[in-house]
Amino acid sequence: MKNWVSPFNPAELRNKIEEYDLMASEPDFWNDSERSQKILQEAGALKNKLADYERVVQSYEDACTLLEMALEENDESLLEELDQEVQDFKSSYENYRLKALLCEEFDGKNAIVTLHAGAGGTEACDWTAMLYRMYSRWAEKNGYKVDVLDYQEGDEAGIKSVTFQVSGENAFGYLKSEKGIHRLVRISPFDASGRRHTSFSSCDVMPELDDSIQVDIDPDDLRIDTYRSSGAGGQKVNKTSSAIRITHLPTGIVVQCQNERSQFQNKDKAMQMLKAKLYEVEQEKQMEKMADIRGEVKDIAWGSQIRSYVFHPYSMVKDLRTGEETANIQGVMDGELTPFMNAYLMWRSKRGTAREE
Repeated sequence: MKNWVSPFNPAELRNKIEEYDLMASEPDFWNDSERSQKILQEAGALKNKLADYERVVQSYEDACTLLEMALEENDESLLEELDQEVQDFKSSYENYRLKALLCEEFDGKNAIVTLHAGAGGTEACDWTAMLYRMYSRWAEKNGYKVDVLDYQEGDEAGIKSVTFQVSGENAFGYLKSEKGIHRLVRISPFDASGRRHTSFSSCDVMPELDDSIQVDIDPDDLRIDTYRSSGAGGQKVNKTSSAIRITHLPTGIVVQCQNERSQFQNKDKAMQMLKAKLYEVEQEKQMEKMADIRGEVKDIAWGSQIRSYVFHPYSMVKDLRTGEETANIQGVMDGELTPFMNAYLMWRSKRGTAREE
């Protein structure tokens, strides 16, 4: 057991949960709804983490108990049941181990995902719509909530760009694996000659930051535009002139929001998105400086191709960073992304260990 002890102290975790429960029982707990919701969310995350740990411990102890019984009674009939207990332990341990890799600062946060169609007109817009469906299905299967923040439909079909928030525990921790360029190869349904086409779409992922993260933004550096919300026939957006576009002039970063009911709410959400993006840019600058100091070879820049989806002449989805691949392309497009996300977490962890050494 000591070889796989928890990355946290279970006793301290239980004490923290008790502390949150006591706070929730106070008479004035709901006077500040924002604070109370945050406390309940943090308490829920800690309880889930503790439950995962206890599930692994219980599985391990069940397997040990059954092994002792089989040895003491010299009963070979218990071997089949023991094998199942060992398999259950391995499965629960593997899930626990992967969740333990979600230990970076913002892994537990909600995620804000933006998809942009690349060059290729209708083809690229259709591919972007397919990716949006893929992530929506993944979120649905894993109990996450999806809210569209901005939606720009394609001229003929598909989506030019879409920004959506995925809410739930560790949403950013998992979805950060999707950041980069996604490449599609298929026979085009828009080409009467039936030729093969290659399309690209970019995926950007950033955490939803709360007020505890300070990012200084000079109002003079911003250009704020309003425009009428768009969407394909009731596309979950508000069709009024309340949509907001904010451009950060020094960096050229543009964020948009049209989901909320009022211009004021859209502006608040857009500023939150801008803050997250600027914080991310600053973090990347610091990482580049550290890489220069260590004399490391820099990674390929953000926005590089990370995954290929081939529909023709064969079926395959392959991640170019981790080497993870599958021929079940329909399953992937239906949201079966967990193997790719887990492979990314393992790959990222190994790279981090290698750099420390």
